[in-house]
Amino acid sequence: MAVQDSPVIIAGAGPVGLTLAMLLKQNGQDALVFEAVNELKPLGVGINLLPHSVRVLDQLGLVPALDGIAIRTSALHYYNKFGQQIWAEPRGQAAGYHFPQFSVHRGELQMLLFDEAKQRLGDAAIKTGHRLESWQDTEKGIRVTFATQQGQIEVEGSCLICADGINSTARKILYPDEGDPIYGGRILWRGVTYVEPYLDGATMFMAGHQDCKFVAYPIKALPDGRRLLNWIAELSVPDYKQDVQDWNRQVSIDVFKGPFEDWDFGWLNVPEVIEQGEHVFEFPLSDRNPIPQWNFGNMTLIGDAAHPMYPIGSNGASQGILDAEKLVKELIAQDSIATAFANYEAERLPATANIVLTNRKNGPEQVMQIAEERAPQGFDDIDAVIPREELEAIAARYKQTAGFSIEAVNEK
Repeated sequence: MAVQDSPVIIAGAGPVGLTLAMLLKQNGQDALVFEAVNELKPLGVGINLLPHSVRVLDQLGLVPALDGIAIRTSALHYYNKFGQQIWAEPRGQAAGYHFPQFSVHRGELQMLLFDEAKQRLGDAAIKTGHRLESWQDTEKGIRVTFATQQGQIEVEGSCLICADGINSTARKILYPDEGDPIYGGRILWRGVTYVEPYLDGATMFMAGHQDCKFVAYPIKALPDGRRLLNWIAELSVPDYKQDVQDWNRQVSIDVFKGPFEDWDFGWLNVPEVIEQGEHVFEFPLSDRNPIPQWNFGNMTLIGDAAHPMYPIGSNGASQGILDAEKLVKELIAQDSIATAFANYEAERLPATANIVLTNRKNGPEQVMQIAEERAPQGFDDIDAVIPREELEAIAARYKQTAGFSIEAVNEK
């Protein structure tokens, strides 16, 4: 598709939609972004951006800005519930990637991308308070209807790309019988706490096993040397009745703190982190089954609207950014939207479907479950419980599945 006179229409101004819009603009293609909420706010807690997605953001010149709001993650450690180390590996540039891994507050990332997109595309190109209602292909592209406080409006463009999340309106229209996201039997309670640096001050760790797990990683360095620590307490709750997913539902720590009350690892006191947390949010572990088709005429799905997955392996946001890169590449290179969309779907749909299914098996975090099953009372020597070759194979297999082996990322 040579650069079109009519803009690409994007539904959803989350990190994926905004990245997509900036990539299009960088390649000479105008885009219009429509967001349902009236005002974007720095909501949420921490997320990770893996090196293959940071490579894309680096193309947009955003790495210096990310350095101002994020932590360059240096390592990932896995522990059992006693704080005994199962596996550790360097991450990002410390592992040999050409690009860092960033741990960042989702809200700060959101606002960084929003401000950058407004500057590059112009304020008029990003409209809030516009909720997607329907669309219809036309001879020249597509006509999209949005609902606003003033009533419906119609917008014409070359194509529609829906980046409207796990509760995507577009996906509900395309798959009306799909129902709610599928609850995975576990609940995540997420918060942030100001702490003194642990280990090297830039390490992400996970401890426990699939039924009782604690995850933490610093997402910001403060001038006084402390870190803003993002943390997740996760428990199996098989009989939970799921409501609509909402990152902003606050709960008391009394709901979940009990199983973690003796988790003091020396270098980090988990109960103190939980007690001192600010604004704890409850989030049921959910995803959706892979669907057979994303493209329908001159519209397609992207990011969580296309492939919502468990937050395992730090892949959710990163895979959406990779979607955006592939889609823009095809839209610029191909003579027709149909061909561009077909090539995009042919590569990204099976790749992300594989990650969704792998994450249901705990992805690389399965090393903690293996240690729990083989040595529930702890161990003196992890090599006697899980041979190093087995640990290395698990880590390498997931990187291959998720497309961030060092070789694959650096070659690009």
